[in-house]
Amino acid sequence: MRAATTLSVVVLASAGIGHAVVSSLDADITRIDPFRDMKNRPPTGHGMNVLLVGTDGRDRISEQERQRYRLGGQPCHCTDTMMIVHLSQDRERASVVSLPRDSYVDLPAHLDRNTGRQHPPHPVKLNAAYAEGGPALTVSTVESMTRLKIDHYLEVDFTAFMRTVDVLGGVQICTAVPMKDTYTGLDLAAGVHTLTGGQALQYVRSRHVDGASDFGRMKRQQLFLAALIERATSSRVLLNPMKFRDVTRAVLGSVRADQGFHTDELLDLGRAMRNFSPSSSEFTTVPVAQASFPVKGLGSTVKWDPAQADRLFRTLRDDRPLAARRPARRPDAATAVEIPPQRIRVQVENGTDTAGLARRVDTALAAAGFATTKAPVDARQRGVTRTLVFYDPRWDRSARSLAAALPGSELRAVPGQGATLRVVAGSGFRQVRQVRVRTVAQDSTEVVRGDQVACD
Repeated sequence: MRAATTLSVVVLASAGIGHAVVSSLDADITRIDPFRDMKNRPPTGHGMNVLLVGTDGRDRISEQERQRYRLGGQPCHCTDTMMIVHLSQDRERASVVSLPRDSYVDLPAHLDRNTGRQHPPHPVKLNAAYAEGGPALTVSTVESMTRLKIDHYLEVDFTAFMRTVDVLGGVQICTAVPMKDTYTGLDLAAGVHTLTGGQALQYVRSRHVDGASDFGRMKRQQLFLAALIERATSSRVLLNPMKFRDVTRAVLGSVRADQGFHTDELLDLGRAMRNFSPSSSEFTTVPVAQASFPVKGLGSTVKWDPAQADRLFRTLRDDRPLAARRPARRPDAATAVEIPPQRIRVQVENGTDTAGLARRVDTALAAAGFATTKAPVDARQRGVTRTLVFYDPRWDRSARSLAAALPGSELRAVPGQGATLRVVAGSGFRQVRQVRVRTVAQDSTEVVRGDQVACD
């Protein structure tokens, strides 16, 4: 999530801003040593690999901002975002790979950083590596899973993310459908928006705006990173040494980095990336075999596809582009879901005064493959604007798959409702989107460039 902030500073440095402007900022970075005593590390490859970790730190965010942007109470000091950024040896390309925080991993034996007790090997979700062993265990775990040598470690919190976006004057994103998440407070109409720091944080944290959960959130994080690079490279920040200083200070003041990452290196990287632009960046997510892999004691985890993941990380080790240049995905392409629509039973109700709306929605869902009752009725509630999907939490994956077919819809859990999902059509209903079952062959090689996701 906060990967955008640090990568943007590297891009900004490409303006050739003088050493005197930024050398004083080195003291703002909190230094850690995530590589201490590490043994049996992967061999050094070509280019540079940076592990970017986003934490929920919010120490310098005001109480008013916490309430406004639904940031909750005390931080858990855990990771909610993890990305590997590979900078090519010629510094003309950045490849960004998102690692799902719920990825299944077998942790090696290690000392718990909180209790000091020895932990035997045990299965966990990837984000637990940070909770149990901090940056060092996180780096060693990622290296073990990817066989990539991590050259640098950067950890950024909520504060750095919000301040960086604000200093840049906001970042423009676009959405074809309304986006609303009651958990984060995100509420965007369809169209183009310039997000402030707090709004941007809501955008990249939201997991309940569609049926894709964490996978949808990672996509939005990648889209936002591309948009931020566009903003940084096209704005006058590059021509204003003081503005550049303000941006770097906003980022570096809340960053924890390894001892080898200094402003001298930052400037060297920046000068090498003078021609960097959104088209120089590419984004993907580690290939997944099972998006919901049950593990006793852990619940649902994400299981990587070993063969496809190995192919992806071998590409990075060889310093090659992740995918050949190709047209962007068509807007009308079917959305990938976990549960096939044929297995999802749906009762459609009309929550408006528009005659025939429920029948229209029922027919469209049936045409998309859903097992509708073919007996739409009027709902008890009227005046509904946003289409609602009511579901029993035991069928949450079916609910997310159905919501993906109803752009702009809102999920509402109803314990005990049973296997049949209820759709209450609202006045904002526009269409039923085609969906397809997520498969490795379809999704594992999906790579987009930064210029393919920019607003028109």
